[in-house]
Amino acid sequence: MRVSFPFSAIVGQDEMKRALLIAAVDARIGGVMVFGDRGTGKSTAVRALAALLPPVRADQAGYQDGTPRSGQVPVPFVDLPLGATEDRVVGALDLERALGAGIKAFEPGLLARANGGFLYIDEVNLLEDHIVDLLLDVAASGENVVEREGLSVRHPARFVLVGSGNPEEGELRPQLLDRFGLSVEVRTPQELEQRVEILRRCDAFERSPSAFVEHWAADERATLAAIARGRAGLPMVALPDAVLAFASRLCIAVGADGLRGELTLMRAARALAALEAVSEVTQAHVATIAPMALRHRLRRNVLDETGSTARILRALEEVAG
Repeated sequence: MRVSFPFSAIVGQDEMKRALLIAAVDARIGGVMVFGDRGTGKSTAVRALAALLPPVRADQAGYQDGTPRSGQVPVPFVDLPLGATEDRVVGALDLERALGAGIKAFEPGLLARANGGFLYIDEVNLLEDHIVDLLLDVAASGENVVEREGLSVRHPARFVLVGSGNPEEGELRPQLLDRFGLSVEVRTPQELEQRVEILRRCDAFERSPSAFVEHWAADERATLAAIARGRAGLPMVALPDAVLAFASRLCIAVGADGLRGELTLMRAARALAALEAVSEVTQAHVATIAPMALRHRLRRNVLDETGSTARILRALEEVAG
């Protein structure tokens, strides 16, 4: 059985880890888009979080082909390949069998396999737009519908969508990028101490995976407890009107398109508060989330060449007074 690198042992990349934890607490956030350099631990972090989470009921995860299943299974992690066809993603209906035998013969796709877990897409900016659009629709609705020649099959497809990409290899259309809940940026560490620590941990894991995992077991249990506590406490976290007004003023100040940014800001700030086991969302929670929730929703300003993150931080200072 393959052992995953512990989530708690990942060095740095705090924004990415925070975004993934928030998505694990509240899947309604709408997925996470991770932009950055290759080899910075993007897929490692997602696999590690999926492996960390407790097993789920078999009838709520994986293939939805009508076959009864019982017991518990690990949280699904599905890596979607760039060359995947639409049939492989959504599933396929066997029309010949359906018409000849009069039964709905459905071959589940990757969306069915990801139900109850994570769907990871590396280099999502190189994926065909109509596939990305389809994935975002299913992630938002929690249901996959396959229709062929008048036949229709529906099955649950509730998963956390995580996309990654390198902006130098092509940008994702703004209309699609906007539909990801959070967007984070990862960079190759430049501090010598941090790079050496990464090498040290990778070497220790390669030499003895079981011993390395055991060394980090207490930290993993603490992270898992925080997620469980966050999920349980999420409905009880209060969101004061003053904080909602602060979030709206911030979105107006940065010129965010539509209200999706404000909704994401609200949900993600509440999930962060739940993770921290506090009973009320504060302006500090909104300020922490703001770059992740808004940087991919800003209109281009030809008169302002500063990056989107810098614009958000500047607006935060202005709105906070």
